[in-house]
Amino acid sequence: MKEVQKSVPLSELVESVGLEVVHRSSDYDQIQITEVDVNRPGLQLSGFMHNFAWKRLQLIGRVEYVYYMQMEPGLRYERFRGIFSYPLPALIYAYNQSITRDILDLADYYDKTVLRTPWPTTRLIAKLNTALESYMAPETTIHAGLMDVFGMGVLVRGKSSVGKSETCLDLVIRGHRLVADDVVHIKKLDQSLLGEAPENIRHFMEIRGLGILDIRRLYGIGSVKEAAEVEMVIELEDWNDDVEYDRLGITDHYTEILGVRIPSITVPVKPGRNIAMIIEVAVRNTRQKEMGYNAAIELNEKLIREANEQNQKS
Repeated sequence: MKEVQKSVPLSELVESVGLEVVHRSSDYDQIQITEVDVNRPGLQLSGFMHNFAWKRLQLIGRVEYVYYMQMEPGLRYERFRGIFSYPLPALIYAYNQSITRDILDLADYYDKTVLRTPWPTTRLIAKLNTALESYMAPETTIHAGLMDVFGMGVLVRGKSSVGKSETCLDLVIRGHRLVADDVVHIKKLDQSLLGEAPENIRHFMEIRGLGILDIRRLYGIGSVKEAAEVEMVIELEDWNDDVEYDRLGITDHYTEILGVRIPSITVPVKPGRNIAMIIEVAVRNTRQKEMGYNAAIELNEKLIREANEQNQKS
């Protein structure tokens, strides 16, 4: 599948981060940000224009500001003329720094957007990166349920009518929190996956025979959660007597979503099996494995040691 280049409108980013528009370009509402990183044009202010990352938002922090304000006006004008000659999306000033008339005239001549904020440089970069990563993160939609179980995000998958929603409801009754039922929207942030429900069905659950349930109203605000990191996948499938299911758990299995490998467990479903309880135990067991303890491996090693001791005695 070909990866689609994602972008965010500059106007939307400005509103979400809370930036002041000092000079608005004529194409302000059409500008799309396509780069997650921002650029501090220190080298460009010194006259070095090779490999200029002009597609990024350009940020003038305190260091860049003090540096160029010490220049002769004519040299400062030329350096900004070189920067504005590129089709950069916008120039942002941190610390509410004053912007001289010559720079605003150049922004007007080259039709560039100039923004400003009281945020310190490092705080501004962090806010911009967080917002841009969220806007442009790879994403997908999965037919599944998502629960927060003991603080771990558990994606409950399986074919239609296998009992995903009923299992999630049982987990809610046992004190865990619903993130999404039936449809989970997943974003890749760095090397983790963040899952949430589409806004129009958030906190709702469909149970065959009952219809639509509002979990937040039925069980209280503590029974739901807006989003959760996907840390485990539970694959529910109908019990098949011809399949040899894993009875030891020595081998770890994984499911790949958006290029991220997530621990995965297949749980066969049949009458009499308490699937919600099994998921709770699976979460506890996975946490133990993350801390370096694997019960299956320990038992296997213990049996091997005992067998070796018996062989030595004989």
